[in-house]
Amino acid sequence: MTVCEHNILTEPDTALNCEVAIVGSGPGGAVTAATLSKAGLDVLLIEEGPYLPLESCAPFSQQEMVQKYRNRGLTVAFGAPKIQYIEGRCVGGGSEVNSGLYHRTPSDVLAHWREKFQVQNLTQAELEPHYEACENAVSISYLPGKPSLASLKLQEGATQLGWQSQEVPRWFKYESNNDSSVPLKGTKQSMTKTYVPEMLRTGGKILANTKIKIIRRQGDRWILQGRYTNSSSSYQIKITAKTVFIAAGAVHTPALLRRSGITRNIGNALQMHPTVKVVAQFSEPVSSAQLDVAVHQVKEFAPQLSFGGSISSLPYLQLAMVDYPEYAQEVNQHWQNMNIYYVSLVGTGRGTVRCLPGFDDPLVRYNLPSDDLKVLASGLKNLCRLLMAAKAKALFPLVPNATRLTQLAEIDRLPQQLPSDTSLMTVHLFSSCPMGENLDLCATNSFGKVHGQENLYVADASLLCTAPGVNPQGSVMAIARRNALHFLEES
Repeated sequence: MTVCEHNILTEPDTALNCEVAIVGSGPGGAVTAATLSKAGLDVLLIEEGPYLPLESCAPFSQQEMVQKYRNRGLTVAFGAPKIQYIEGRCVGGGSEVNSGLYHRTPSDVLAHWREKFQVQNLTQAELEPHYEACENAVSISYLPGKPSLASLKLQEGATQLGWQSQEVPRWFKYESNNDSSVPLKGTKQSMTKTYVPEMLRTGGKILANTKIKIIRRQGDRWILQGRYTNSSSSYQIKITAKTVFIAAGAVHTPALLRRSGITRNIGNALQMHPTVKVVAQFSEPVSSAQLDVAVHQVKEFAPQLSFGGSISSLPYLQLAMVDYPEYAQEVNQHWQNMNIYYVSLVGTGRGTVRCLPGFDDPLVRYNLPSDDLKVLASGLKNLCRLLMAAKAKALFPLVPNATRLTQLAEIDRLPQQLPSDTSLMTVHLFSSCPMGENLDLCATNSFGKVHGQENLYVADASLLCTAPGVNPQGSVMAIARRNALHFLEES
């Protein structure tokens, strides 16, 4: 048995001790764990979900939703409209199930965080070494071959309209070949491919299938109480640690803190990127069974709005088109000519995370003001214009009472404000425990230490002060590394 295998705890004792306990193994938790383990600390990385290899199931499949998503991807933030949100629930968290698109935090966003939230040492120059280290670790690169036709349609429409578009790099490693006609095979460099193995190689331990219910201070130590569950057994477990990092995500980090009686500026300012979608049908095939996502995004209306493409396999298209039952046969026969596109919003909406007695999952509420619904409606119209410019022959907006669009003039029939029963969704959640020195707004200091607590830190997207307007994983990883190194310097 290798050292790494020894460090994967199965059937653990009911009482464990460690120097540093990290709750949550997504990008923030995994980067923190690897950084601290490499420095020689006794690290235990704890994950509620299972430890599965990236290849345990096909990406974007029903099996993946069962294995690796919380609630099979069907969790809802209540409001008008409701917003479905997706969270990974496995070792590696969201990095195991997302599309792998990568951005650095925009400079103007960092400036806003420094000014309003009083976050210290958070300039682009100060983050540069952390970006570079994380980018090297997860092999950030542009697609070496030709993008999918679905992706190129975004670029084509933007070019026709004179709008700004860009190809977005991904955390993928590609195999080389000598046949230019064969697409290069790429492997997503998720946390189970990168930082988790690094942590194990440097002596850190991992405990999967363990939900931490509450933490409490006892003397100079933290006590973490939870339950370990596998296919054959389930029992209570207690973990004692000198220092705790909570990295359970923007919903479950504040939920755990609030269950533990730690509530100051916790779970009061949740933000997300709500999205509305449209299915586009073209005369030629644009999608394939390879399930490649669009690597192009349209940033003409950024930072408020971004346009992109979603996974568009037959099952995803069938689900998206449920409100167009008269076209079900068309989807079944010609799904390869169809693709799902989205508008993503950076708005003024805010949400809360609250715990309910007797329920494992917290109650998430989200208020999307009417002005945001108007901006999303405007964005949907512009996305439809872009797709028409890219020679879409039909559009199916995913809003209530919408009809199939085949002419440019028909786009004006779409509502000026999205109805309150529109189906919105998001994969990006953050800002529920914002960092900074502004004690009126912030849950932690500039480096993730919870205000008023000893040796308690947050290390995930909860720390991002506001919606960054881009995929947050690059921000989360760089800030997690920055904060972990600062912790080592202060220890």
